Amino acid sequence: MPKGYWMARVDVADAERYKDYVAANAVAFAKYGARFLVRGGRFENPEGGSRSRNVLIEFPSYQAALDCWNSPEYQQAWAIRKPISTGDVIIVEGYDGPQPGG
Repeated sequence: MPKGYWMARVDVADAERYKDYVAANAVAFAKYGARFLVRGGRFENPEGGSRSRNVLIEFPSYQAALDCWNSPEYQQAWAIRKPISTGDVIIVEGYDGPQPGG
């Protein structure tokens, strides 16, 4: 079964209050088996638009990724983030098919 992913790009307007969001989202992420693959860090933007913060979160399945977003636990965390940031979030199913050179 393919994994699920959240791909997020976020601009944060209030870094101090964003810490409250990070603390709150940990409850949902732990419940749904989330694992951060990218959490901020350096980046290049060779094409298209960007935001200041990039995050890639892996879940055990696409359904777990959807369930996490829709959970009361995450919605409470998102309510903290919403007024202090602007973001783009995509929930996508992973790919288990053939790879180049393989």
